[in-house]
Amino acid sequence: MPTPSPLIEDIRAASRAMVRELGFMGGSFAGTGLSPSAVHALIEIDRGAATARDLGARLRLEKSSVSRMLRKLAASGEVREDADAADGRVKVLSLTPAGQKRVAAIHAFARAQVADALGRLQPGEDRAVLEGLRLYTRALGGAVADGDPPRADLVRGYEPGLIARVTAMHARYYAREAGFGLRFEAVVARGLADFCERIDSPRNGIWTLRRGGEIVGSVAIDGEDLGTGIAHLRWFIVDDGLRGQGGGKALLDAALTFADALGFAETHLWTFPGLDAARHLYESRGFALAEERPGAQWGPEILEQRFVRRRP
Repeated sequence: MPTPSPLIEDIRAASRAMVRELGFMGGSFAGTGLSPSAVHALIEIDRGAATARDLGARLRLEKSSVSRMLRKLAASGEVREDADAADGRVKVLSLTPAGQKRVAAIHAFARAQVADALGRLQPGEDRAVLEGLRLYTRALGGAVADGDPPRADLVRGYEPGLIARVTAMHARYYAREAGFGLRFEAVVARGLADFCERIDSPRNGIWTLRRGGEIVGSVAIDGEDLGTGIAHLRWFIVDDGLRGQGGGKALLDAALTFADALGFAETHLWTFPGLDAARHLYESRGFALAEERPGAQWGPEILEQRFVRRRP
C-alpha cells in the first residue's frame, strides 16, 4: 500500500477539523436541534428543490432517507407537500411560514459564524478561503479545469453584482433575438433595481443559477406590483450555454412553488411571439395566453402577450 503523502494527510485532518467545528458530529447544528441533513433539506427546499427527487439528488440521499426526513419536517409544521398541477402523483415541496422562519434563523446563525471566522483572518485571506473551497469542492465533484464545467446551482436571494449581470444577460440576448436596444436595457435595469430594494418583502423572491460563482440564469416573483392575489413572474432568462439542460425548468419551478405557497391566485408574465422554447415551458407549467396587444414597454412596438397561470 502506497505511503500517503503529507499533503493528503494534512488535507484530511483539516477536513475533519472543519466538520467538527461546523457541528456535524452532533449537538446543536446551525443553531437548531435538527440533524445536518434536515437543515440542508430546509435550505434546499427554500432554494427551489421542488420535489423529493430533486432533494435527494442535491443532498445525495437515498429515497427512503428523504421520505423519512420529509415526514418529520412535515409533522413539525415546517414543510408542506402539495400535488403538482401537471402530475398529481408528484408532490411539490415548499416551506410553511414556520419553515421560512426556521431557514431565516439558520442563515442568520451561519452568516454570523462565517463572519466571525473571517474576522480572524488577515486582509486578502478571505478570498483565498473562498477560492480554495470552490476549487476543492469542484474537484471532489469530479470536475477538472479542462473537463466538464461545474454544475449550475440554484440560489435564492440577492448578491452583489446581480442587477448588472442579469441586466447584461437580458440586453445581449434581446438585442440579438429582437433588436432591442438602449431603451430595453434601461427598462430592465430600473425595474430590477427597484425590485431588489423591495426584496426583503416576504411576497417577493428572486432565484439565480450560478456556475463557478457566475450568474447564468435568473427568475423573480414580484408579489407587489400587480395587485392583491397576483404574482408577477419577471426577469426569466438562462445563459445560452445552459439552455436545454434543465436550468430553466428548475428556475421556473422554484418561482411557481414560491407563488403557490404564498397563496397567489394567479401568476402573470409578459412576453412576445417568437420565443417558442420559452412559451413551451410556460405552457407546460400551466400558463395560457390571456391577452395580446401592440405595445412599446420595451422600446420598439411589438405584439405583447400576457400569459396567466391560475393556482392549482
